[in-house]
Amino acid sequence: MDDALLAAYRASTYRVRLTGGGWATIRIDEALPDALAPHVGRQHWAFITAWNPGSQPVVRSINRRSQRTLLEALHALAATVVVRPGCGVGTDGWHEPSFFVIGPGLGDMDILAHRYEQNAYVHGEGAQPARLRQLR
Repeated sequence: MDDALLAAYRASTYRVRLTGGGWATIRIDEALPDALAPHVGRQHWAFITAWNPGSQPVVRSINRRSQRTLLEALHALAATVVVRPGCGVGTDGWHEPSFFVIGPGLGDMDILAHRYEQNAYVHGEGAQPARLRQLR
């Protein structure tokens, strides 16, 4: 991943749809938002997508199909407690539908991120600061 793409990941916001409506916003190197912390407790969490593998634009129909299979894969993980819809939002108008998942650790999430050819994903444990996990 080049410096410009890394900077774009770091400047983006990662929004999670809340059960009662509204959104909670995750930012890299910041603590998990208060609205999410009670649901996460001390568990692992991740924010991941299957859209645009390798950060290269892909047609919507393929992105949607990949996103559906990612959702199925997340639900199939024994460690998964909760999956919520999300959206990664860049400073340049970019946005990608995503998922916020509670439960699976880095090993499971790395496997899925590699399967869907993602450069990186956001993760954390409990309310600790969000981290960018670079894979490529």
